[in-house]
Amino acid sequence: MDEIHRGLVKKYHTLCTVLGLDDEAKHAILASWGVESSRDLTQHQLIDICAKLSEQVDEKQGTARLDKLRKQVIAAIGGWLRETKQQSNISIIKGIAMRASGYNDFNKIPRERLRNLIATFNNKVKDARAVDALTDALLMQKLTAGKEIDPTLN
Repeated sequence: MDEIHRGLVKKYHTLCTVLGLDDEAKHAILASWGVESSRDLTQHQLIDICAKLSEQVDEKQGTARLDKLRKQVIAAIGGWLRETKQQSNISIIKGIAMRASGYNDFNKIPRERLRNLIATFNNKVKDARAVDALTDALLMQKLTAGKEIDPTLN
């Protein structure tokens, strides 16, 4: 057994422990692959099993939802940067998120702060669009009517 195979076997057992699987559950997994020991699995089989177990760990620990929220923050800030016609790349976006949240690591921003950032930047985009539409409408009214228009009457 080479070093990579040994590492995958170790990862398999670690993931099983994190999920709280007992010996019976581990044997059921191995039996479904037609082997009696995790050492009998090929590297490809171990990679497949570990990927599935990792997904379960992510769901159990809630990190899958955090990744989704992080992607939504990136999209919200990116949308705001595009709306305001500013330069946009992942470094700038993460920098804005970290500065706005007060955290030094993008991946350390907690769930609630991520939600706040999403709402804030999405609202900034909506507000900017609403203001642009209002000012365009007022300008058109002024140009067509030739007089001052009260914006509160719209």
